[in-house]
Amino acid sequence: MEQGGNGWPRLRVDDWVETRDTLHMWAQIVGKVRLAHAPLVNHWWQVTLYVSPRGLTTSAIPYRDGVFDIEFDFVDHRLRLRSGSGAARDVGLVPMPVAEFYDRTMRALADLGIETDIQGRPNEVDPSIPFAEDDQHTSYDAAAAHLFWRQLLQAARVMGRFRSRFTGKVSPVHFFWGAMDLACTRFSGRTAPRHPGGAPNCGDWVMEEGYSRELSSCGFWPGGGEEGAFYAYAYPEPDGFADRPAGPSAAFYSRENGQFLLPYEAVRADPDPDEALLEFLQDTYAAAADLGGWDRPDLEVDPARWDHLARQG
Repeated sequence: MEQGGNGWPRLRVDDWVETRDTLHMWAQIVGKVRLAHAPLVNHWWQVTLYVSPRGLTTSAIPYRDGVFDIEFDFVDHRLRLRSGSGAARDVGLVPMPVAEFYDRTMRALADLGIETDIQGRPNEVDPSIPFAEDDQHTSYDAAAAHLFWRQLLQAARVMGRFRSRFTGKVSPVHFFWGAMDLACTRFSGRTAPRHPGGAPNCGDWVMEEGYSRELSSCGFWPGGGEEGAFYAYAYPEPDGFADRPAGPSAAFYSRENGQFLLPYEAVRADPDPDEALLEFLQDTYAAAADLGGWDRPDLEVDPARWDHLARQG
């Protein structure tokens, strides 16, 4: 584990897999708190977390006539719960069972006067151990958690640039706690066939809502490569998508996963990591849009348009 000289940290998945799996369960608990209070937004955008200057945050969550938020602080290694009234509680991020983290987090919410009832078991994993009974996931390596956040910072920064090139409907760059991945999704504007579902311990209707419109999605998750992987897929996948060339050279289509993958380490080691990742994002999107017959001229914008304005000013 180390911080890379170009700002892209090196974090081998094998070095922190136990911490990753524990943090995944902790993130599901926090995400479900947001789910319990935020009004439904298309494709479940109201449940996600966001990369922050210190970790991952829920952003402001409505509660009665006020708000609160929860943030994983991977600098000081605290879970910070803050009410709009000014009251706050912290839970230390240290090695502990999921059951203990669950109890401490729910007690902290109660101390803030925030009544919360969540579904007490994780989704999109198998087995789905109830949070209150999970004494199997106990690891927390602070250095690894910090490096993972640094990975997310770099990924979110470049994905944000890619997002800005699209004028059609596009999601934020946000962190889905179900699969533990950072994602950004573009939409053609057309409806999609009903998704077949099939995610473990997750109702098919959840996937039907998430994939109710034709899309091209990209993201980063801490798996699929020695140090994690960037991914890209289309739903529905158009004919020829898997055979479409995509750069850089380390990118490939995984038929097992039904998506393009680019190992994180290939981006980190590239002389220009930003451009390597942008090439992957652009090529895979173009494959989905071209083969799917998207109206690209109407959906895309000039990425250098602000430069033109600056020169005129």
